[in-house]
Amino acid sequence: MPPAPPSAQRNLLSACAAAAAIMAAFLLGQSAALSSLAWYSELIKPPFTPPRWVLGPVWIALFPLMGYALWRILRLPAAMPGRPRALAYFFIQLGLNAAWPWVFFVLQRPLWALLDIYPQLAFILLAAAAFLSLDAAAGWCLVPLAAWVSFASALNLAIWRANG
Repeated sequence: MPPAPPSAQRNLLSACAAAAAIMAAFLLGQSAALSSLAWYSELIKPPFTPPRWVLGPVWIALFPLMGYALWRILRLPAAMPGRPRALAYFFIQLGLNAAWPWVFFVLQRPLWALLDIYPQLAFILLAAAAFLSLDAAAGWCLVPLAAWVSFASALNLAIWRANG
């Protein structure tokens, strides 16, 4: 039997919580990335590095998808089996997501950033699988994030190798 539909109040609270979490991570990451563009421009980068103008639109698409996925899970009953674990995976990946630009750009440590991005990818995959078991749409919303962070992991590794 499917869970009862959430109340309007629960929907609104879930939407606000999801938006606040996603916006905080987005703003934290953006503030770090923008602070070190000169350093980044001096790095040796692999041929598959996307132009800088691509990064903004990609993240502007990914963060709303994350927020929508989170909202769909937050509005489920708190006692639903698997929900706490799914949310834990999601918030761990979100924290790692917000930390990565600080490690890579502000600290200027591509190797250390790899120590963030690989676990981040693992937690994205765990969150996507856990979300899929609770709400298929929520789980599928994390697939583009997993794809992008997989690409970013390869890029991070190549930058570290070329500049390490």
